[in-house]
Amino acid sequence: MTNLKNISTSVQQVAEALSIVLGVEVEIVDNKLNIIGGTGVYSDRIGQKEERGNLEGDYLYARVLRTGETQFVADAIHAKDYDEKGAEGTVSGECAEICTPIILGEDIIGIIGLVAFTEEQNRILADTNRNMTGFVEKMADLLAAKAEQQQALESVEISRDEMSMVLETAHEGIFALNQNGYVKHCNNIAAELFGTTKKDIAGRHINQLMPGSPALTVFESGKGYTENEEIFIVNGRQYHFIVTVKPVMSGEETEGLVISFRDIEEAQKLVYSFSNRTVKNTVDDIIGTSKSIMAAKRNTLKFAKGNSTVLITGESGTGKEMFAKAIHYASSRAGKPFVTVNCGAIPENLLESELFGYEKGAFTGASERGKAGKFEQADGGTIFLDEIGDMPLQLQVKILHILQSMRFERVGGTGEVFVDVRVIAATNRDLEKLINEGKFREDLYYRLSVIPLNIPPLRERREDIRMLMGHFLKKYNAYMNRKIDSFSDEVEELFMSYDWPGNVRELENAVEYGTNMAFGNEIGLDEVPSRIFRSGSRSAKYSNLDMPLADQVKLFEKEIITEKLKQTGGVKDAVARELGLSRATLYRKLAELDIK
Repeated sequence: MTNLKNISTSVQQVAEALSIVLGVEVEIVDNKLNIIGGTGVYSDRIGQKEERGNLEGDYLYARVLRTGETQFVADAIHAKDYDEKGAEGTVSGECAEICTPIILGEDIIGIIGLVAFTEEQNRILADTNRNMTGFVEKMADLLAAKAEQQQALESVEISRDEMSMVLETAHEGIFALNQNGYVKHCNNIAAELFGTTKKDIAGRHINQLMPGSPALTVFESGKGYTENEEIFIVNGRQYHFIVTVKPVMSGEETEGLVISFRDIEEAQKLVYSFSNRTVKNTVDDIIGTSKSIMAAKRNTLKFAKGNSTVLITGESGTGKEMFAKAIHYASSRAGKPFVTVNCGAIPENLLESELFGYEKGAFTGASERGKAGKFEQADGGTIFLDEIGDMPLQLQVKILHILQSMRFERVGGTGEVFVDVRVIAATNRDLEKLINEGKFREDLYYRLSVIPLNIPPLRERREDIRMLMGHFLKKYNAYMNRKIDSFSDEVEELFMSYDWPGNVRELENAVEYGTNMAFGNEIGLDEVPSRIFRSGSRSAKYSNLDMPLADQVKLFEKEIITEKLKQTGGVKDAVARELGLSRATLYRKLAELDIK
């Protein structure tokens, strides 16, 4: 609700004007009975309470606040319901009073009281020809309008402050342009990107800041654009931004523009940050409670405390990148980029420019703007060099130089680039063997393996297999909107006995395959990839020698019949014929062995 205190200066001016014009004393209070303005004896009471602030009382001001009606007390001296006679804080000598509410909309925001202390003042209030009641009601309306105006002004100021707060909390530079293309508002980020101040930018035309910007065409088309790559040269300095422009419309007319922009290199870092942090692996995300995996997880947390280079070794599919991310996100660099480079997946002739970036015109087909490399994108964070054993010898020298000095040159460049990165490398190859074969530098090997971390293969931590199966089943149930409850006993036995040459990655793929193929609420042998079934069944036959002979025979029979069904596409007559069984015998065995 609007407060008369917010226009206290105007309230006092109205009180003094009324007193001078009418020749009576004036008191103005708000809807809490606080005295806001007054003349004569009331000027000394500004800030105090009228009628003790009792809004539920039966005296004049409280009644008018409740009823919203003007009241005239002709004989205040003898009126019992006028005020508290003789009470502390009251004014004596009041003869008569006209009291009218100040109404704004449906709210009573205060009261104007015209008070007579003398017989002359009493006659003035009682003069019907002058219609004092109507006059004071008009003045009440004037104060209400002033209060409404102040409320609107405060709303505008609040909106302006909120807009300013939004502008300053944005992570992009922002310009607000008027319909002539001049900057009305900008935020601090925008000023920083241009290396100046907000005061210097305000009032300048957009062509002075972004010469040739297509933003001006939006005034004519009324259609903005999003994430446009733009380059500007101002006073010999090049600015390379990602720009978004939105029109501010009034009907069909474009009244202004909002331009948001960010530096291209920051945008590239943001893209890499998001792409690599979508799966923000921590040590808790590494599934397993076996002795070997728990030791690896404990070492991961220890290694995260430092900045030394880590060399992660292990077979393909053991989760080396997960451990690299776990180190990064447990370290003090967690808020900075984690950048992955697969040294074996990038063609040799592109790997150098991918790692170190290049200057414009460095080679045929190079971008005119040049490009930042992965080391620059990882500045402040961590770079993960996966499959380091596949890196060409000539690049190994440059990697060694970075590890020693944290500086390098872009391809085609002459100046050195300084970075602050932690290097984590990984390989599934025997680097010592590669050193003996002359395919890997010995000095780089020792520089990389300051802190070695070996990830055990899945066959050496079989007690984690069931936990991993459950984890992946839950993952792919959610991904595919399935409701598969479990694996059959045969599948569990098969998975536990299989050697998993592809390690955790192969197990995950097997569970994903089973989740896709299962028709019921259980993954059975029919939903196991054939390569695993063939390899696993052979090892399973010899891993269950402690089972009763009859159970081993049943298991072996089930494996043979299931495999034949797969080979024949489920044609039972063909299976019976190849196995030398009658059709009835085959159907009996299908039921006995629970073969789907």
